Amino acid sequence: MPHSRIPESLVFGPGHALLDQATGAPAQFADGDDPVRRFLLDDVATPWHSVEHQWGSGHLVTDRGGARWHTPAELRFTEAGPEAVHVPLPGVRLVVRRAVHEDVLRESYTLENTAGEPLTVTGLGVQTPFADLYDGAEHSLERAVHAHLFTGGTWAWALAQPMSGQGRCLGLIVREGALGAYSVESRNLNSHSNARGHLVLLVTDRARNPEAFGGQPELRLAAGESYTLTWELGWYASVAEFTAATRPPAVLSAYAAELGEPIVVEAPSVSSPDPGVKVEEETAGRHRVQASRHGSYTLDLGDGARTEVLFHLPLEEVVRRRVAYVTRYQRARERPGLLAHAFVPVDTRTGLTQAANGWADWTDGSERIAMPLLLQTATARGWADPEETGPLLDGWSRFARRHLLDDSAAPRRGSQHWHTGPRLYDTPWLARFFHDRHAATGREDELDLAARILERSFELGGAGHLSIGLSPTTLAVCSALDATGGVDRADRLRDQLVDSAREFIRMGRRLPAHEVNYEQSIVAPLLDLLVDAHTLTGEPGFLDAAAERLPWLLSFGGPQPHARLHGVAVRHWDGYWFGANRLWGDVFPHYWSALTAATLDRLPAALRTAHTDRLAEAIWRANLANYREDGSATCAFVLPSTVDGRAAHTADPLANDQDWHLVLWMQTAM
Repeated sequence: MPHSRIPESLVFGPGHALLDQATGAPAQFADGDDPVRRFLLDDVATPWHSVEHQWGSGHLVTDRGGARWHTPAELRFTEAGPEAVHVPLPGVRLVVRRAVHEDVLRESYTLENTAGEPLTVTGLGVQTPFADLYDGAEHSLERAVHAHLFTGGTWAWALAQPMSGQGRCLGLIVREGALGAYSVESRNLNSHSNARGHLVLLVTDRARNPEAFGGQPELRLAAGESYTLTWELGWYASVAEFTAATRPPAVLSAYAAELGEPIVVEAPSVSSPDPGVKVEEETAGRHRVQASRHGSYTLDLGDGARTEVLFHLPLEEVVRRRVAYVTRYQRARERPGLLAHAFVPVDTRTGLTQAANGWADWTDGSERIAMPLLLQTATARGWADPEETGPLLDGWSRFARRHLLDDSAAPRRGSQHWHTGPRLYDTPWLARFFHDRHAATGREDELDLAARILERSFELGGAGHLSIGLSPTTLAVCSALDATGGVDRADRLRDQLVDSAREFIRMGRRLPAHEVNYEQSIVAPLLDLLVDAHTLTGEPGFLDAAAERLPWLLSFGGPQPHARLHGVAVRHWDGYWFGANRLWGDVFPHYWSALTAATLDRLPAALRTAHTDRLAEAIWRANLANYREDGSATCAFVLPSTVDGRAAHTADPLANDQDWHLVLWMQTAM
């Protein structure tokens, strides 16, 4: 049929898909009640978008070679809907059919072996370029989506959720076939940190990363045989409505549990390829799953469904082992004078500390402040020996005074002189260290320095910067000042905090960009600020503003039934900035996802629910996947099977800044 017969759109439910006339594929999805929101990337919003990444395009790797498909060899419009025929390789035919059934758009991708010999498929992926990008807070909240992906074999789906956390979601649910992984393309210095890239859903990525996601399948098609992947796209009023529509084949009591505690799984059958997992069937369809060693494990559930669970050491034991590892491996002993007291990243493969090499995220300051805070907080809880940590913390205190603060108490990013200008992010972390040191030593000069650091932060514009930990740290310092006769000084700091909260309410969605245009670690500090302003003033407007913004924070995390993913915020750049592999792509779990847990645990009773409590618990536990039994750690587990064709689904070898998770958890629980 002529291309002109292809309709401009396919209406399904309360929305529609705009169709490309050359391919018959969706160029954009639109919600009738939210017409400005863009669910897909396009070359208008993203200049690096290209035709190869159009929805429904894809790639194929076989024993006859590899190929991509985009423009069909034949395109027709049947009574059911558009049908595109591709011939990516000789003897290989791919037929893509699209049709509306009731309120859903059904897409099927049928791969046919039309040759007279068998075909082995080791790569098969379909482009699904969800518009998961940060073009500033206001624009993102109004127009962009978070893409929550779950490639659990026959239990697989994708959820495009408005970044505002409000309005309808677009959900994709696999109904025939299976997805074994997902990959990310266009993740590099061109797309940078504000775009997640092009997402690709994969039947298999065996050719590029055979071990990813618990192992990638190999498809073997005899002569004349075919394989079909079918999914349905629909509109959902809520996340809960969507997850119910996925028809979960299993229910897990938890996705992570402490060693010795079981995870109860309700499914027809449960097994694991990992020999360290023990599965006991209690009753028909009810299983107890346990493991004897700390780590993540694959579970196979019923007919081709798969997920991952985590069994972990107790928090105290993880902290003790991390303290021992940090004190042994992550000190800069070889350096002269006070520089020898710094804590630095380490390559866990070799035990070599990582020199800064002119790279800001490998310095001996900034995010590495997590390590002395870890030692100090663990000591305060009785989880570290003060005889051992005391001299180390004393040395680091002197190092920080000399090398991480200037004469005005403004923070330097590290001890190297090439760092220019103060970094506001670092002020709450340094203030927290000296506040906690005052609590441990009783020395007034430690508290005075903590207060001066915060006062300098406000002088430098900290009231307009959503620095991580600023609000809770300011309140802690103010309480200490109150107890030592510094009430007037504390009141001035509290007034500045409340004024900051008022300004952010006035700004609404026009949040300032920080090192990334918009991210979860901007919204969590915002909620902390509003909640604390309400606590200080009792004004209901602050609580109302927090309630309005809470969905923004929750939408960063998805409902995936997976230990690394459930409730964990999407962050997709820190593997590049902080890791040794310089690998872009989704980091799950990333330690700053613990900010969501900390913020949820600090919510007042009017906003806190059983759901937020469960999410916080899941996020705290998920991040324990980043630590190993020997106390070593990874700063970034890059989850996709491949990123721009490079094998991923791997833990970066650098132990760097991940200890913020342990610090936040201990601080919240104290």
